[in-house]
Amino acid sequence: METKTAISALSALAQETRLDVFRLLMQCLPDGMPAGDLAEKFGVPASTMSTHLAILTRAGLTRSDRDGRTIYYAAELDGIKGLLEFLVKDCCNGKSRDCNKLLAAALSPCCS
Repeated sequence: METKTAISALSALAQETRLDVFRLLMQCLPDGMPAGDLAEKFGVPASTMSTHLAILTRAGLTRSDRDGRTIYYAAELDGIKGLLEFLVKDCCNGKSRDCNKLLAAALSPCCS
């Protein structure tokens, strides 16, 4: 991942509603959630949620799929993986054993 792409992803997450939406979409993997349901859950107008989702999608953190008139949004695992790899790329001065502990500890609450 390029630095500009990482900055875009981090900027997208640096807003409370978008961070909350992203975290919820991570919980909903692999199915995602309809945009309207997200707007209702977070108590924001549909147009505002649409803007938030567009920012997350442009940053490569979410994707959308249309089913008839409903647009479902889900977390984009490749974008998340790329951001995580960017953040820990130079971790532990090349001692992968230490980095593996870091990643295992970070992922263990949800992926054990």
